[in-house]
Amino acid sequence: MSDPESRVQVPGLTMCAREDFEVARRRVTPHLHRTPLLSLRTLGARIGTEVWLKCENFQKTGSFKVRGALNAVASLGASELSRGVITISAGNHAQAVAWAARSSHTRSVVVMPEGAARIKVEATRGYGAEVVLHGNAMEAFAEARRRADDEGLVFLHPFDAPEVIAGHGSTGLEIAEDVDGPATIVVPIGGGGQIAGIAGALAATGRLGTGHARWRVFGVEPSGAAAMRRSLDEGAAARLDIVDTIADGLAAPMAGQLNYRYVADFVEDVVIVSDEEILSAMRLLITRAKLVVEPSGAAAVAAIMHGRIPVSAGERVVAVVTGGNVDDQVLVRALREGASWP
Repeated sequence: MSDPESRVQVPGLTMCAREDFEVARRRVTPHLHRTPLLSLRTLGARIGTEVWLKCENFQKTGSFKVRGALNAVASLGASELSRGVITISAGNHAQAVAWAARSSHTRSVVVMPEGAARIKVEATRGYGAEVVLHGNAMEAFAEARRRADDEGLVFLHPFDAPEVIAGHGSTGLEIAEDVDGPATIVVPIGGGGQIAGIAGALAATGRLGTGHARWRVFGVEPSGAAAMRRSLDEGAAARLDIVDTIADGLAAPMAGQLNYRYVADFVEDVVIVSDEEILSAMRLLITRAKLVVEPSGAAAVAAIMHGRIPVSAGERVVAVVTGGNVDDQVLVRALREGASWP
């Protein structure tokens, strides 16, 4: 993690200032849940730390994504809202944009990969969006851009946009208020919007630093979709040729350019977990914490369970449980195949 004062600006994209995070929070808070921070003593006692879960699976639409989507839609002017919006998503951002657009009385079109989870497709339609199933993730991105141009719709990027990042910063600000003192926050990464928001908001409010008692942020990706880890290794936002993971919410085929800069500047490290470890974490959360979560929602817990995050005795660790929109077959698979822990 580099010094916050040495931030590098990305041409055409602007990093959020403290005011941006504060405005976004004021904008979204009245419409969303203040999700709970719950302890997971089963895991904490085993590794000698305090483990807390930021339960975004209880958020409206079932995931954290609504924070960024709502701020992005609410940032549009009347003429833009009259045109309608379009986005691309495997599911959680799709539902979030559909919900936010309906709340703003504007049309929404969502392009989803043909392999998107049925439960997420149905929920997106239920929130009022027109759903277009098209190709794989990269092909769906191209189709969304094409339709935006052809139909005059406003394209909302699912993660690589300042308004989305600012909205996700509200999660970090809530954690900072609810945790008694500095903590290590572990955040799953798809394209990087949420970790950019959390780390960016903590940095903008002066909580990230170089002292002994400080906040830290770690990212976690599945081994079959580790675009941000590759980006850090190569020194630039990277794109993947193949994505293969059970965690569809973390299956973005690229890291956002702006998101990459936030991670490079403010995040301690990005670690990798396997699908098998994610299934094990899902099983632990279901059986011991009584939480129904999707694979992406269990990734941070998987990283803590399997020793990917360096922590000291007595340290506070917060795992962001990003969502609970899980397909029933995946839920059954987690209970059947997820390894018991420890």
